[in-house]
Amino acid sequence: MPKVSVIIPAYNSMAYLPATLDSVLGQTFTDFEVLVIDDGSSDNTAAWVSQIQDRRVQSIAQANQGTCAARNTGIALAHGEYIAFLDADDLWHPTKLAKQVRYLDEHPEVGLVYTWTALIDPEGKPTGRIFANRAQGDVWQQLVQHNITESGSSFTIRRCCFETVGVFDTTLSHVGDWDMCLRIAARYHFGAIEEPLVYYRQYSNSMSKNWQRVEKCFYTVLDKAFQSKLPELQDLKDRCYGLVNLTLAWKCLQTQTKDYKQAIQFRTTAIAYSPQLRYSKEYIRLSVAIAIVRWCGADGYNRILAIFHALRRRISNLRDRLSVPLSTG
Repeated sequence: MPKVSVIIPAYNSMAYLPATLDSVLGQTFTDFEVLVIDDGSSDNTAAWVSQIQDRRVQSIAQANQGTCAARNTGIALAHGEYIAFLDADDLWHPTKLAKQVRYLDEHPEVGLVYTWTALIDPEGKPTGRIFANRAQGDVWQQLVQHNITESGSSFTIRRCCFETVGVFDTTLSHVGDWDMCLRIAARYHFGAIEEPLVYYRQYSNSMSKNWQRVEKCFYTVLDKAFQSKLPELQDLKDRCYGLVNLTLAWKCLQTQTKDYKQAIQFRTTAIAYSPQLRYSKEYIRLSVAIAIVRWCGADGYNRILAIFHALRRRISNLRDRLSVPLSTG
């Protein structure tokens, strides 16, 4: 039996899937199986995967049911003690699995271990931004305010967790990974590997334009999370709903249309839930971004963002070079 089962849901992902799978097969830890769940693709995914010679890779085809259902199919067929998920357009650092397996082996009280996440653009170039969260142990209150794992590609989970909390909620078209992490955090400790071992591909997603659908999923997850919690957590609950609306506002600015008017509405709703968010760093950053789009337009915002990303990449590269010890030979 393999130690780890890697589950890759794939829906018309051939533009990125080969590189994604290469990042798995290039892991320094090799005791794994890979289950590519072809979720009703029309781009020849199943035929391409079936040609791969590595016996660890399997292709499972199903009618299109969404990411959560594809992950559940993988869980049902997995043999590993640990289960890791990887979106078909993301990448892993070669040491990702090795470090997570070692962590879970050494910390039996931990149900889920995640890593830091580095953002890349559609071409795979780093943006210079890294999501670096350090929360460990009992993380539920931090997690309900913000998905500290950042990406469904960043965590590895003990198989027994699914037997305790169930599988992914297939009614959620968005943030199903956040919902799963919250359920696990209510029963198990989390661990963190403080290195960017996941590369999350970021691009304008037309699905995010359906605000009603996205908003409904966010609210459903929070409603479930607080369903059995004490009334004393009402302030935390209000803050969480406010933070969700700030997140939705950012998503408005991340689409091609840069819908700043909708972003303003979400920002207003956030303050209605939790007025103190007005003084938060996230609120201030959002307000600056909205102002830029409003006065410079979508093209101007994109140009400014490109300059900012280039500057951030240079700073990140310089920091990396300075952190490498000088040779004494």
